[in-house]
Amino acid sequence: MTSRRGEALALAGLLAAAGVTHLARPRFYDPIVPRRLPGPARFWTYASGVAELAVAAAVAAPRTRRAGGLAAAALFVAVLPANVKMAADWRHRGPAKRAIGYGRLPLQAPLIWWALRVAERTADNG
Repeated sequence: MTSRRGEALALAGLLAAAGVTHLARPRFYDPIVPRRLPGPARFWTYASGVAELAVAAAVAAPRTRRAGGLAAAALFVAVLPANVKMAADWRHRGPAKRAIGYGRLPLQAPLIWWALRVAERTADNG
């Protein structure tokens, strides 16, 4: 990322894309909702999509970018159990799906770092 604004907008774009896919293709996400959560999986799929869109908007707006970055980090932590469930559920699938299932897990750490960096750089900027 070459600029603070560009880095924040890229994160906002990623979050917005994730939010849209949760709302447009919930059948993909429903099976990875942890069973321990109360209520139907579809509720959590839609709720996470709405949360991603709200956090994307917060990250995109300079006035709310710091709070948005912190919220994004929290959101990335919150979805980790779904990614663990996906990896466990897909461990006996074909190589491509296994790679997707397992590949999502190590991506959480850099996503959390990125979100915290956006929040920190915003705070440093004033």
